[in-house]
Amino acid sequence: MTLPTFDQFREAVLAEGFDEVLGREGAPGKLVDSHRHPWGVKALVVRGEMVLTVGESASHYKAGDQFALSRDTLHTEQYGSEGATFWVGRKNPPTAD
Repeated sequence: MTLPTFDQFREAVLAEGFDEVLGREGAPGKLVDSHRHPWGVKALVVRGEMVLTVGESASHYKAGDQFALSRDTLHTEQYGSEGATFWVGRKNPPTAD
């Protein structure tokens, strides 16, 4: 499996209307408790693995897998024994003029 470069991922996500793209690291075994983001997310796991739980549904992602979350979606994140590196496109809500 050949992953895109960060620049290729960034260009594709920005072309889809996302506002910014960041690289993120999850520490080995770390659990990020229930939380929400005020932005929508499209992400690509590039190293390691993670479990994303929304409600009662847990999804396992490893390098090469993508996932998306709508803004304000309550979720938890659990990183694998080697942690995880993932790239995240964020789509901020529209601002009132």
